[in-house]
Amino acid sequence: MAVKRVGLAEFLTLAKTHPVLDVRSPGEYLHAHIPGAQSLPLFSDDERKVVGTAYKQESKQVAIKIGLKYFGVKMVEMVETVEKSFTSKIVLVHCWRGGMRSAGVAWLLDLYGYQVYTLQGGYKTYRGWVLEQFEKDYPIQILGGYTGSGKTEVLKALAKKSECVIDLEGLAGHKGSAFGNMGLPAQPSQEMFENKLAQALANTAPTEDIENPSPRCIWMEDESQRIGTVNIPTVLYQKMRQKKVFFLDIPFESRLDYICIHYGKFPKEQLINAIIRIKKKLGGLETKTAINSLVEDDVRASFRVLLQYYDKLYGKGLERNRENLTSIVTRVEAPVVDDQANAALLLALN
Repeated sequence: MAVKRVGLAEFLTLAKTHPVLDVRSPGEYLHAHIPGAQSLPLFSDDERKVVGTAYKQESKQVAIKIGLKYFGVKMVEMVETVEKSFTSKIVLVHCWRGGMRSAGVAWLLDLYGYQVYTLQGGYKTYRGWVLEQFEKDYPIQILGGYTGSGKTEVLKALAKKSECVIDLEGLAGHKGSAFGNMGLPAQPSQEMFENKLAQALANTAPTEDIENPSPRCIWMEDESQRIGTVNIPTVLYQKMRQKKVFFLDIPFESRLDYICIHYGKFPKEQLINAIIRIKKKLGGLETKTAINSLVEDDVRASFRVLLQYYDKLYGKGLERNRENLTSIVTRVEAPVVDDQANAALLLALN
């Protein structure tokens, strides 16, 4: 067998059924990586710095010698890690530029008996592909609605009905408000969010499979461009603002019930800190009322103030940067927050 260098399209196709080994340093991988790739670092973060410095300040040959000293003592461990982790005898390997790091690990695994494919241009080429995905035009339909409408649950219900759905908040690890990080792990980096989003978009590409035709549309939630600490890429966000919006119009009290159930379970201290973060926009009196209500264990009164604030905020956001609002927004009246029933209402309009 011999190591095969392949282009990105073939690499991503192979990645659907075979393991991808990212041999960049742990720090590089932690910052962002190809979704689904496993970390198998050739160098630690410190070792990478030493090798890189030697390459720049001395020579390629000196850097290689230093790298080989680090690599030599890790060979057995790396082979055993791959052997224990994967049953596949075909593996995909990449580094940053598709250079010495991936070549070294690929040589080792090939020597041991694996069929190895490396990515031409490495992760840098992949990042170029990621950015290209946001330039394309997609058959997106936007799910809108005031806070507490249960839009995320409706998206999940649509997905169960074989509709194509991209959950932006799920990819971002944030629910899109001052309270959006509660109960969730740390958000991905901007770069990792983009990688996950690009992959999700690519997965919606038309298929020639007659028995499983491509979806008629891609459902996404109506979001602000910023979701917690990450941003929807501007070029994609601008396209989203021009797409048709299905606005779930659900009575205030039903949405308030939903908010109380889903957010009332969090500790008062977390809720108060979240309220303080929006104090400037919420206003002094409303902030005081919301916090005092929480202190007095009147969660519903507190959330009533907050929901009124978010309704006004969403109304302004719905109009912002959208032309011909009346022609692209379809109001869908729903009596209560009910993911299954409201998903059925949406599908009845398509």
